[in-house]
Amino acid sequence: MKKKIETWLIFIFLTVFTMGTIYPILNIIGISLRKDNAFQSKSLAFISANSGWDSYLKLLTETQFLIWLKNSIVISIAVTILGVALASTSAYALSRYKFKGRQLGMTSLLTTQMFPATMLLLPFFIILSKLGLINSYLGLVIIYSSTALPFCIWQMKGFYDTIPHALEESAYMDGCNHFQAFYKIVLPLSTPALVITALFSFMASWSEYVVAAIILQDPELYTLPLGLKSFQSSLATEWGLYAAGAVVISIPVVILFVSLARFLVSGLTMGSVKG
Repeated sequence: MKKKIETWLIFIFLTVFTMGTIYPILNIIGISLRKDNAFQSKSLAFISANSGWDSYLKLLTETQFLIWLKNSIVISIAVTILGVALASTSAYALSRYKFKGRQLGMTSLLTTQMFPATMLLLPFFIILSKLGLINSYLGLVIIYSSTALPFCIWQMKGFYDTIPHALEESAYMDGCNHFQAFYKIVLPLSTPALVITALFSFMASWSEYVVAAIILQDPELYTLPLGLKSFQSSLATEWGLYAAGAVVISIPVVILFVSLARFLVSGLTMGSVKG
Protein backbone atom coordinates (compact mmCIF):
# COMPACT_ATOMS: atom_id res chain seq x y z
CA MET A 1 0.00 0.00 0.00
CA LYS A 2 2.81 2.40 0.92
CA LYS A 3 4.58 1.67 -2.35
CA LYS A 4 1.39 2.42 -4.31
CA ILE A 5 0.98 5.74 -2.54
CA GLU A 6 4.59 6.68 -3.32
CA THR A 7 4.09 5.71 -6.98
CA TRP A 8 0.95 7.83 -7.23
CA LEU A 9 2.65 10.80 -5.56
CA ILE A 10 5.55 10.55 -8.03
CA PHE A 11 3.09 10.28 -10.92
CA ILE A 12 1.13 13.34 -9.74
CA PHE A 13 4.31 15.35 -9.23
CA LEU A 14 5.63 14.48 -12.69
CA THR A 15 2.26 15.28 -14.27
CA VAL A 16 2.09 18.70 -12.62
CA PHE A 17 5.72 19.40 -13.46
CA THR A 18 5.19 18.40 -17.10
CA MET A 19 2.08 20.56 -17.41
CA GLY A 20 3.94 23.49 -15.89
CA THR A 21 6.70 22.99 -18.44
CA ILE A 22 4.41 22.64 -21.44
CA TYR A 23 2.07 25.54 -20.57
CA PRO A 24 4.50 28.39 -21.54
CA ILE A 25 5.25 26.64 -24.84
CA LEU A 26 1.55 26.29 -25.67
CA ASN A 27 1.01 29.89 -24.63
CA ILE A 28 3.69 31.16 -27.02
CA ILE A 29 2.23 29.07 -29.85
CA GLY A 30 -1.22 30.48 -29.06
CA ILE A 31 0.08 34.07 -29.11
CA SER A 32 1.80 33.47 -32.45
CA LEU A 33 -1.52 32.35 -33.97
CA ARG A 34 -3.66 35.22 -32.66
CA LYS A 35 -4.50 38.20 -34.82
CA ASP A 36 -5.45 40.44 -31.90
CA ASN A 37 -3.33 41.76 -29.04
CA ALA A 38 -2.83 38.60 -26.98
CA PHE A 39 -1.95 40.51 -23.82
CA GLN A 40 -5.19 42.48 -23.86
CA SER A 41 -7.35 39.41 -24.42
CA LYS A 42 -9.21 37.93 -21.46
CA SER A 43 -9.65 34.54 -23.13
CA LEU A 44 -7.60 31.65 -21.77
CA ALA A 45 -8.00 29.59 -24.94
CA PHE A 46 -4.80 28.83 -26.80
CA ILE A 47 -6.61 28.72 -30.14
CA SER A 48 -9.26 31.43 -30.51
CA ALA A 49 -11.87 31.96 -33.21
CA ASN A 50 -9.70 34.46 -35.08
CA SER A 51 -6.45 32.47 -34.90
CA GLY A 52 -4.48 32.13 -38.11
CA TRP A 53 -1.07 31.96 -39.72
CA ASP A 54 -0.81 35.68 -40.45
CA SER A 55 2.13 36.26 -38.11
CA TYR A 56 4.13 33.42 -39.66
CA LEU A 57 3.42 34.62 -43.22
CA LYS A 58 4.38 38.18 -42.30
CA LEU A 59 7.50 36.93 -40.52
CA LEU A 60 8.71 35.03 -43.59
CA THR A 61 7.69 37.50 -46.29
CA GLU A 62 7.80 41.02 -44.81
CA THR A 63 10.80 40.85 -42.48
CA GLN A 64 14.47 39.88 -42.77
CA PHE A 65 13.85 36.70 -40.80
CA LEU A 66 15.27 34.41 -43.50
CA ILE A 67 18.48 36.48 -43.60
CA TRP A 68 18.78 36.23 -39.82
CA LEU A 69 18.12 32.50 -40.05
CA LYS A 70 20.89 32.08 -42.63
CA ASN A 71 23.32 34.08 -40.48
CA SER A 72 22.55 31.99 -37.38
CA ILE A 73 22.90 28.72 -39.30
CA VAL A 74 26.27 29.75 -40.78
CA ILE A 75 27.64 30.91 -37.42
CA SER A 76 26.28 27.94 -35.45
CA ILE A 77 27.64 25.38 -37.93
CA ALA A 78 31.05 27.08 -37.94
CA VAL A 79 31.17 27.13 -34.12
CA THR A 80 30.05 23.49 -33.97
CA ILE A 81 32.69 22.27 -36.43
CA LEU A 82 35.44 24.32 -34.78
CA GLY A 83 34.36 23.27 -31.29
CA VAL A 84 34.28 19.55 -32.12
CA ALA A 85 37.62 19.68 -33.94
CA LEU A 86 39.47 21.57 -31.20
CA ALA A 87 37.80 19.88 -28.22
CA SER A 88 38.31 16.32 -29.53
CA THR A 89 42.01 16.82 -30.28
CA SER A 90 42.84 18.95 -27.22
CA ALA A 91 41.05 16.58 -24.85
CA TYR A 92 42.84 13.60 -26.39
CA ALA A 93 46.23 15.24 -25.76
CA LEU A 94 45.27 16.01 -22.14
CA SER A 95 43.98 12.47 -21.60
CA ARG A 96 46.78 10.47 -23.20
CA TYR A 97 50.00 12.49 -22.92
CA LYS A 98 51.95 13.75 -19.92
CA PHE A 99 53.71 17.03 -20.59
CA LYS A 100 54.91 20.08 -18.71
CA GLY A 101 52.09 22.49 -17.92
CA ARG A 102 49.36 19.90 -18.48
CA GLN A 103 47.84 20.18 -15.02
CA LEU A 104 48.09 23.97 -15.06
CA GLY A 105 46.36 24.08 -18.43
CA MET A 106 43.52 21.85 -17.21
CA THR A 107 43.09 23.94 -14.08
CA SER A 108 43.07 27.14 -16.13
CA LEU A 109 40.36 25.76 -18.39
CA LEU A 110 38.27 24.83 -15.36
CA THR A 111 38.83 28.24 -13.76
CA THR A 112 37.46 30.08 -16.78
CA GLN A 113 34.07 28.45 -16.13
CA MET A 114 33.82 30.33 -12.82
CA PHE A 115 33.31 33.66 -14.56
CA PRO A 116 30.32 34.71 -16.69
CA ALA A 117 30.97 35.44 -20.34
CA THR A 118 29.71 39.01 -19.89
CA MET A 119 32.84 39.80 -17.83
CA LEU A 120 34.91 39.11 -20.94
CA LEU A 121 32.95 41.38 -23.28
CA LEU A 122 35.27 44.38 -22.94
CA PRO A 123 38.52 42.39 -23.43
CA PHE A 124 36.96 40.53 -26.36
CA PHE A 125 35.77 43.79 -27.92
CA ILE A 126 39.22 45.40 -27.60
CA ILE A 127 40.97 42.36 -29.10
CA LEU A 128 38.52 42.05 -31.99
CA SER A 129 38.74 45.80 -32.65
CA LYS A 130 42.52 45.58 -33.01
CA LEU A 131 42.11 42.58 -35.32
CA GLY A 132 39.46 44.33 -37.39
CA LEU A 133 36.88 41.64 -36.65
CA ILE A 134 34.10 43.81 -35.21
CA ASN A 135 30.86 43.40 -37.16
CA SER A 136 31.98 40.12 -38.72
CA TYR A 137 31.03 36.45 -38.60
CA LEU A 138 34.60 35.45 -37.77
CA GLY A 139 34.75 37.61 -34.65
CA LEU A 140 31.53 36.11 -33.35
CA VAL A 141 32.70 32.55 -34.14
CA ILE A 142 35.95 33.14 -32.23
CA ILE A 143 34.12 34.36 -29.11
CA TYR A 144 31.50 31.62 -29.14
CA SER A 145 34.10 28.89 -29.68
CA SER A 146 36.42 30.17 -26.96
CA THR A 147 33.64 30.34 -24.37
CA ALA A 148 32.29 26.86 -25.21
CA LEU A 149 35.63 25.05 -25.47
CA PRO A 150 36.52 24.72 -21.74
CA PHE A 151 33.41 22.67 -20.96
CA CYS A 152 33.72 20.68 -24.21
CA ILE A 153 37.39 19.84 -23.57
CA TRP A 154 36.76 18.66 -20.01
CA GLN A 155 33.76 16.63 -21.10
CA MET A 156 35.70 14.98 -23.92
CA LYS A 157 38.70 14.31 -21.69
CA GLY A 158 36.54 12.55 -19.13
CA PHE A 159 35.15 10.32 -21.88
CA TYR A 160 38.58 9.54 -23.33
CA ASP A 161 39.74 8.49 -19.86
CA THR A 162 37.18 5.67 -19.92
CA ILE A 163 38.58 4.19 -23.16
CA PRO A 164 41.25 1.54 -22.42
CA HIS A 165 44.78 2.30 -23.65
CA ALA A 166 45.03 -1.32 -24.77
CA LEU A 167 42.86 -0.57 -27.79
CA GLU A 168 45.35 2.00 -29.08
CA GLU A 169 48.30 -0.25 -28.27
CA SER A 170 46.70 -2.97 -30.39
CA ALA A 171 46.37 -0.47 -33.23
CA TYR A 172 50.04 0.47 -32.91
CA MET A 173 50.97 -3.19 -33.17
CA ASP A 174 48.91 -3.44 -36.37
CA GLY A 175 50.93 -0.60 -37.91
CA CYS A 176 48.84 2.46 -37.08
CA ASN A 177 50.51 5.70 -36.08
CA HIS A 178 49.17 7.95 -33.30
CA PHE A 179 46.82 9.88 -35.57
CA GLN A 180 45.44 6.73 -37.21
CA ALA A 181 44.80 5.14 -33.81
CA PHE A 182 43.00 8.30 -32.71
CA TYR A 183 40.98 8.62 -35.93
CA LYS A 184 40.11 4.96 -36.48
CA ILE A 185 39.83 3.64 -32.92
CA VAL A 186 39.19 6.39 -30.37
CA LEU A 187 36.90 8.74 -32.30
CA PRO A 188 34.34 6.09 -33.34
CA LEU A 189 34.10 4.97 -29.71
CA SER A 190 33.60 8.58 -28.60
CA THR A 191 30.44 9.25 -30.60
CA PRO A 192 28.25 10.07 -27.54
CA ALA A 193 30.80 12.57 -26.24
CA LEU A 194 31.21 14.10 -29.71
CA VAL A 195 27.45 14.53 -29.93
CA ILE A 196 27.36 16.33 -26.58
CA THR A 197 30.24 18.57 -27.68
CA ALA A 198 28.54 19.38 -30.99
CA LEU A 199 25.19 20.06 -29.30
CA PHE A 200 26.71 22.31 -26.63
CA SER A 201 28.72 24.24 -29.23
CA PHE A 202 25.63 24.67 -31.38
CA MET A 203 23.49 25.88 -28.48
CA ALA A 204 26.22 28.28 -27.32
CA SER A 205 25.79 30.24 -30.56
CA TRP A 206 22.22 29.56 -31.71
CA SER A 207 20.35 31.45 -29.00
CA GLU A 208 23.03 33.84 -27.69
CA TYR A 209 22.11 37.53 -27.65
CA VAL A 210 24.43 39.68 -25.51
CA VAL A 211 27.72 39.04 -27.33
CA ALA A 212 26.06 39.31 -30.75
CA ALA A 213 24.53 42.67 -29.78
CA ILE A 214 28.01 44.01 -28.96
CA ILE A 215 29.86 42.62 -31.98
CA LEU A 216 27.30 43.03 -34.77
CA GLN A 217 25.98 46.45 -35.84
CA ASP A 218 24.93 45.76 -39.44
CA PRO A 219 21.28 44.54 -39.62
CA GLU A 220 22.26 42.36 -42.58
CA LEU A 221 24.51 40.37 -40.22
CA TYR A 222 22.01 40.03 -37.38
CA THR A 223 21.47 36.59 -35.90
CA LEU A 224 18.01 35.34 -34.90
CA PRO A 225 18.05 36.65 -31.28
CA LEU A 226 19.09 40.11 -32.49
CA GLY A 227 16.47 40.04 -35.22
CA LEU A 228 13.68 39.11 -32.80
CA LYS A 229 14.74 41.92 -30.48
CA SER A 230 14.11 44.36 -33.33
CA PHE A 231 10.39 43.56 -33.06
CA GLN A 232 10.42 45.17 -29.61
CA SER A 233 10.50 48.93 -29.15
CA SER A 234 9.93 51.37 -26.30
CA LEU A 235 6.42 52.23 -27.54
CA ALA A 236 5.10 48.96 -28.92
CA THR A 237 6.03 45.32 -29.42
CA GLU A 238 4.85 43.11 -32.26
CA TRP A 239 4.04 40.15 -30.04
CA GLY A 240 2.62 38.04 -32.84
CA LEU A 241 5.84 38.28 -34.86
CA TYR A 242 7.92 37.88 -31.71
CA ALA A 243 6.12 34.69 -30.71
CA ALA A 244 6.10 33.28 -34.25
CA GLY A 245 9.84 33.85 -34.50
CA ALA A 246 10.42 32.19 -31.13
CA VAL A 247 8.47 29.13 -32.25
CA VAL A 248 10.39 28.84 -35.53
CA ILE A 249 13.74 29.28 -33.77
CA SER A 250 12.95 26.47 -31.34
CA ILE A 251 12.16 23.93 -34.07
CA PRO A 252 15.80 23.11 -35.04
CA VAL A 253 16.72 22.74 -31.36
CA VAL A 254 13.82 20.36 -30.70
CA ILE A 255 14.74 18.30 -33.77
CA LEU A 256 18.36 18.08 -32.62
CA PHE A 257 17.47 17.01 -29.08
CA VAL A 258 14.97 14.41 -30.26
CA SER A 259 17.29 12.93 -32.89
CA LEU A 260 20.31 12.87 -30.56
CA ALA A 261 18.49 11.84 -27.37
CA ARG A 262 19.97 8.34 -27.35
CA PHE A 263 23.48 9.79 -27.14
CA LEU A 264 22.84 12.43 -24.48
CA VAL A 265 22.69 10.27 -21.33
CA SER A 266 25.66 8.08 -22.20
CA GLY A 267 27.70 11.06 -23.37
CA LEU A 268 27.20 12.95 -20.14
CA THR A 269 27.41 10.08 -17.65
CA MET A 270 30.31 8.06 -19.10
CA GLY A 271 32.47 11.15 -19.18
CA SER A 272 32.03 11.55 -15.43
CA VAL A 273 33.40 8.13 -14.52
CA LYS A 274 36.96 9.39 -14.45
CA GLY A 275 38.37 12.89 -14.20
